[in-house]
Amino acid sequence: MAAVARIEGYAIVSADGMLADAGGVMPEALKQPADQRFFEAGLDAADVMVHGRHSHEQQANSSRRLRLVVTRSVDAVEADPSNALGRLWNPAGASLESALDALGAADAVVAVIGGTDVFGLFLDRYDAFHLTRGPKVRLPGGRPVFPSVPNLTPEAVLAEHGLVEREHEVLDAPTGLVVTHWVQR
Repeated sequence: MAAVARIEGYAIVSADGMLADAGGVMPEALKQPADQRFFEAGLDAADVMVHGRHSHEQQANSSRRLRLVVTRSVDAVEADPSNALGRLWNPAGASLESALDALGAADAVVAVIGGTDVFGLFLDRYDAFHLTRGPKVRLPGGRPVFPSVPNLTPEAVLAEHGLVEREHEVLDAPTGLVVTHWVQR
């Protein structure tokens, strides 16, 4: 069975912890070039992307990346009819390791890129989570990064699951765009 070398999450959120507005649309204000460069570099270092059916990284290398699309529409793991490099994966029917086997991705570095339920699925398994804040954007009633947001902040959720802040990296000083790297204790 395939092993997982590392699991890392990547998200940019609004000041109130949202990934998207109430309609599920990521506003242009959260699509910051400095964060996009950071995000793409992280994905280029990963072996497999994991995301829900509405999430996609929309990067230059997207079509060349192995991916697992989390869905309840299959029993376990099936070929993705729209992407030869993808598999549809139902975590209730198959382990992550089984899904990676189906991709032929042993000892994979996995990048989790959303949405809410997918980010929540890995809370007890992240080796690292890279949380970028769009400090000037608020999305009341939006789609949260984790299921327990807004009752808790994203940072409180990560800490509750054993991650600690390692460092803050300024991505764009004029806009106040900072990514915080969270790692397992």
